[in-house]
Amino acid sequence: MKKALLIIVLLVSSLGILAQEPGTFAVEGAQLGSGDIRYIQDTTVTVETYADINDYDLLGINCGVTWSQQQFNPPVKQEWLFNPFYVSLNYTHYLKMFGYMPFFGYQVGIAYGHEGYSFKENKDTGTIYTIEGATEAVMDVIEVPFLAHFHYDALHFKIMANAGLYGGYRRTITRSGPNVTAGLENAFKETDRQPEYGLQGGAGIGFIFSPWEFHFNALLRYSWSSLYTPDSSPSKYNQYYYRFAYPLDVNVTFGVYFQLTKRTGRTSKDLKRQAKDIVINGWELDHGDIESKDR
Repeated sequence: MKKALLIIVLLVSSLGILAQEPGTFAVEGAQLGSGDIRYIQDTTVTVETYADINDYDLLGINCGVTWSQQQFNPPVKQEWLFNPFYVSLNYTHYLKMFGYMPFFGYQVGIAYGHEGYSFKENKDTGTIYTIEGATEAVMDVIEVPFLAHFHYDALHFKIMANAGLYGGYRRTITRSGPNVTAGLENAFKETDRQPEYGLQGGAGIGFIFSPWEFHFNALLRYSWSSLYTPDSSPSKYNQYYYRFAYPLDVNVTFGVYFQLTKRTGRTSKDLKRQAKDIVINGWELDHGDIESKDR
């Protein structure tokens, strides 16, 4: 029995010696660098570990399309108004909540798009609703959003969501229809509202090939500023309704982003701090990570 145990111990020891071949197994107690992607592997299994996400910055441009409607009171028959042009320039900063939850950030930008309405026939009455004789209107809008941002990252993939407020300005209007009021085809009335503000949010996915990222997003924009002063119409409806029209838009976009700072690995700030540690403290850990003695 003792002889058998001795043979087993010798075999295990031999395997342990063979396992020390370079590139086969990690040395016991070794630590992965905070900015590296390392592989621990044998001939049959590969285990991948990637670094934490830095508080990094992104700058990108989005292009897409828009579908618009209005929340009217009194309600009217309408259809989604399609516009094939939307563009925005966005800056995103990622940050860690409580210093260790790398899922958050904020996004600011400027966007140019459209909103409007398109009425359709009411089959019950056989009529089409109009505003200033127009059955359709398209407005050019410039907006500036400020959004809270959420993201969940894998190595080359991320899931995103954001929500926040925006301010904007309705630059121009184009009214169309058989009976548009003369002089208002491309003009706002005094009672029309051009400044606007509201709520914006959405969700999307991203594909990451550092330093480039490619984002697909769906955005919902709801204005809290009516197209016109609520009581501006002489319509008989004002006897019974509080008249308003709040824009509601859906944007689908594709974006190309560039990482302004490093997504993973040691940043310039880290390297400067480590260089300072070398000069001031002259201290280096055994595993190669340089840190201050004060920490």
